[in-house]
Amino acid sequence: MALWDLIQNQILGMSWLNDLIGGGLAALGVDLDSRIGGSLNFFLYDVIKITILLCVLIFLVSYIQSYFPPERSRRILGRFRGIWASVVSALLGTVTPFCSCSSIPLFIGFSSAGLPLGVTFSFLISSPMVDLGSLVLLMSVFGAKVAVLYVLVGLVVAVAGGVIIQRLRMERYVEDFVFSAGKLDAASDSLTPRERAAYAAEQMTGTFRKVFPYILVGVGIGAIIHNWIPEGWIQTVLGSGNPLGVVLAVAVGIPMYADIFGTIPVAEALLSKGAQLGTVLAFMMAVTTLSLPSLIMLRRAIKPRLLALFVGICTVGIILVGYLFNLLALFII
Repeated sequence: MALWDLIQNQILGMSWLNDLIGGGLAALGVDLDSRIGGSLNFFLYDVIKITILLCVLIFLVSYIQSYFPPERSRRILGRFRGIWASVVSALLGTVTPFCSCSSIPLFIGFSSAGLPLGVTFSFLISSPMVDLGSLVLLMSVFGAKVAVLYVLVGLVVAVAGGVIIQRLRMERYVEDFVFSAGKLDAASDSLTPRERAAYAAEQMTGTFRKVFPYILVGVGIGAIIHNWIPEGWIQTVLGSGNPLGVVLAVAVGIPMYADIFGTIPVAEALLSKGAQLGTVLAFMMAVTTLSLPSLIMLRRAIKPRLLALFVGICTVGIILVGYLFNLLALFII
């Protein structure tokens, strides 16, 4: 337990960094108990912490991902049938792009390669919702129990969504060009460790440039919530006194666009102000899985009826997950 506390607090949570920044600001004469001082401390600490974790995680995940190029992933998925194909597809989604918009081209590629529609949707749901980065980042804020359970229930939602879509036989609601989009680009399975490291470094740099603005926005919103919005307001809207808090959080999250890195500081601030755990996690899932820009992109590949079914399945699944976590919060925090 002592070793795990060290990992949780000093390595993942970086308590030393918070102490270092707080000490530095205090030495400069900043009052950390004031709203401005507290906001500045929160902003600097979270931006630096998330940036460090982001770069390390993307490098490691991209290195792993180099072993699963699209064509190889398609071959792996082609070996399975039924619900097991959806399970494997959801698991593969955990080592692929960090946001839903990046997952859509792979979804099109898998569909054009002849994989069952339900299998490709399991991938499309799991990829932004439960990637490996989310597991580590959630551990840094909410602890191991919450992070592992979040990933498990996210995978259940992805598999269930794929199975439902497959059984309803919705292929006719996919745009014609998707099935004729051509084969996926085949990547070499024999890259050297140096080449894989170079690929991982390139992915880390590219992804960081893309998501860093959202980190700044997310941490900025978190700092405002943490230091400027009265705790009573958050408890009234998203606390246990409002049975519709989960539904409201999902409705607010869908129009937003961010990835797991931008939503975690907001979730952290909401939780510290009295929002329920499940309500906060439902908000995160809605933002990462059902963001409006990704739905607009997905509409180009599928017809309105299938899009509505996808949104409906994800929304219901996320709401159920939110209420589940609210019930279990006393046992896992």
